[in-house]
Amino acid sequence: MTTQQYQQASEHFLAQARQELSDGDLAQASEKGWDAATQMLNAIAEQRGWDHHRHRHYHQAASRVRAETGDGEIRRLFDSASALHENFYENDMATDEVAERLDDVEALMDKLSPLLNRP
Repeated sequence: MTTQQYQQASEHFLAQARQELSDGDLAQASEKGWDAATQMLNAIAEQRGWDHHRHRHYHQAASRVRAETGDGEIRRLFDSASALHENFYENDMATDEVAERLDDVEALMDKLSPLLNRP
């Protein structure tokens, strides 16, 4: 996939997550939120030539972006996305918590998206 395709997939998954939340399917909303975050990290990693085909690569990419930008909030926002991924399996988050974490995923995407335009 190209950087642009990863970015588009990220946006698509976030929209799906919001719909799943609206439908009351918190597990699927959570997983789609995780997918949205990881697809945006894939876009960043693809552009920079970083590995991004394993789960651990997402954590590494988030750390590298944090170091690149000096924005400590990136780690917190990514951790929120990771919690959504865990919730897919545990399904013990309340609706408002899933909604807040989806907001965090959107904030992460908003921080990462402009980095795609950098050389």
